[in-house]
Amino acid sequence: MPTNSKPATDDRSRTPLIGMTLSELEGVVSNGGMPKFVARQLAQWLYEKRVTKFSEMANISKKNQAWLEEHYTVGRRKPVARAKSSDGTEKYLFPTEGGRKVESVYIPDRERATLCVSSQAGCRMNCYFCATGRNGFHGQLSAAEILNQILSAPGGQEERGEGGLTNVVFFGMGEPLDNMKELLKVLEIMTAPWGMAWSPKRITVSTVGKLPELKELLDRTQVHVALSVHTPDPAERESMMPAQKAFPLVNVMNVLKGYDFTHQRRLSLEYIMWRGVNDDIAHADMLVRLIGGLKCRVNLIRFHAIPGVQLQPCSEERMLMFRNHLNSRGVTATIRASRGEDIMAACGMLAGRGETKPAGK
Repeated sequence: MPTNSKPATDDRSRTPLIGMTLSELEGVVSNGGMPKFVARQLAQWLYEKRVTKFSEMANISKKNQAWLEEHYTVGRRKPVARAKSSDGTEKYLFPTEGGRKVESVYIPDRERATLCVSSQAGCRMNCYFCATGRNGFHGQLSAAEILNQILSAPGGQEERGEGGLTNVVFFGMGEPLDNMKELLKVLEIMTAPWGMAWSPKRITVSTVGKLPELKELLDRTQVHVALSVHTPDPAERESMMPAQKAFPLVNVMNVLKGYDFTHQRRLSLEYIMWRGVNDDIAHADMLVRLIGGLKCRVNLIRFHAIPGVQLQPCSEERMLMFRNHLNSRGVTATIRASRGEDIMAACGMLAGRGETKPAGK
């Protein structure tokens, strides 16, 4: 392989290394005529030390650095815009291939620092109440583009030191299980000893209940799962969540009941509450019957109004009544604190349209 060519000037002509598994990195170093152990060194620089340039990889020879620079790019890309909420939440706009942009949200909360990441540009699920779905589907994100959000999000690094995130949730733009191949690569990199070495207990993947990918996720990983329920009534759910037709909620729950959520792994049911739609005792009792003793937590979520959606948030009093009734029936339920609404960063509001200020401002 040539080693004296000038490095390419356009990163888009070179393949990013972030997002590669150890076996893929071994293929890279093999193609470059390097010893196999260099792959682990690369993984350490990329995922543990989080360097952005090959020249920073001190234990890799200059010759090998030059070859890597010619054929690959590290793959790190800073957000092009950033906005900060009055409650401390931050939203970042990241560029991806084809000019698409996606958003991720940094949520500091005392000893916790959570990053909500996107897995797709837009979404195919087309949920009526979600700004992402209403904006249409614009493409899958690669493992590099997903992982870049975690490695390059300013909040977790600046406010808490490099690698300061405590949790990552796949609650951003897109249906994670609709991009299963890339999601599994990211989860492997995040939890592998040669990668970021995170405990799967720090990671939660949200889904509308896409089968059979949900079962594959449960079988191949130990990450937490969050199921978007929003209403236990099948016809009502189908009218607002088209995925209900392909993946009926009762079928999804039957799959979940085949797994153990009584120890390390957690299951949560996400339930956005709308005034006069799904906020009465009848819906609460229907939800209890649907759960049927499955160990889980119900997260009650305030609805955040978006343009073109004729739904209204229910009252605080109604949410408390609903929560208390679930608790009285033996179901653990909590009301999730709303964060980032003033910068369009709250649940269901991400659309990748750049309602942010330039990064660094």
